[in-house]
Amino acid sequence: MKVLIVDDETLVRRSLQRALKSKGYEVFEATNGVEGLQMWRSEKPDLVFLDVLMPGLTGPEVLKEVGETNAKVILMSAFSGEHNMQTAQQMGANIFVPKPFEDIFGVIALAEGLMS
Repeated sequence: MKVLIVDDETLVRRSLQRALKSKGYEVFEATNGVEGLQMWRSEKPDLVFLDVLMPGLTGPEVLKEVGETNAKVILMSAFSGEHNMQTAQQMGANIFVPKPFEDIFGVIALAEGLMS
């Protein structure tokens, strides 16, 4: 399975990347929305972890640019007050996960459940 992580926080990308690679997934990383959009189009991931607030394009703007997709999308934000499961789904994401993660492997399990 191909997984794309789009987040401007190095620690978040590194944590997700390590956990996903330990499960045998092929992982791609982008540090901002513009790079994320380009990688999404070129790599055609099965699953995307997408931050809400980033330089260039925000997560919601990336979703809008991508349009219809077969990829499952996990929208992430440290600002969980303004974003939740309902707003994430309205934007085209499948689920919302607040940051920081309390349990990285819980987040991976949530992602795997989404893919099954």
